[in-house]
Amino acid sequence: MSVISSQIFYYNMPQTREQKKKIIEQLKEDLDKQKITIFVEMDKLKANSVFDLRRKLKEKDCLLRVIKKTLLKLSFKEKKVDFDIKRLKGQVALVFGFKDEISPAKIAHSFSKENSNFKILGGFFEGKFREMEEIVALAQIPSKEELLSKVVSSIFSPVSNFVNVLQGNIRGLINILSKVKK
Repeated sequence: MSVISSQIFYYNMPQTREQKKKIIEQLKEDLDKQKITIFVEMDKLKANSVFDLRRKLKEKDCLLRVIKKTLLKLSFKEKKVDFDIKRLKGQVALVFGFKDEISPAKIAHSFSKENSNFKILGGFFEGKFREMEEIVALAQIPSKEELLSKVVSSIFSPVSNFVNVLQGNIRGLINILSKVKK
């Protein structure tokens, strides 16, 4: 399944053993491809809010998965990820970031500000579990585009100031010459 054509997958319905195996395999694939995984709580979140979140995540090549904790535990066990699922409360969803680490954190953080029923619980980043505070701090880092624009403006600023100083001298000279001419 490609990330671009992704959807929200609700794995909370009863399934056969074969369906559960497929879910675990898909989850393991997602864990292999991800750069960051953010755990979120989504209790009592309205459907239109979830679809809005899904759309925002899809634009940044991210994926939202709602999954049973038991299937998540089995997936982590097979991937040899040391994590206690009991730390997670409520209905758990995973936000996977496949392109970069910052944009899923930014989207989840801004969405949690807009929706009180959506909470960041923590996440996996650089092979370690990170607490909620660390994910929020990651979300507050400026994006690559913002940093590049700051670099360009800091490089261009002295040149612009120099041109303005030179133009000021020329204007002053023109003003003096025009007064002398009168």
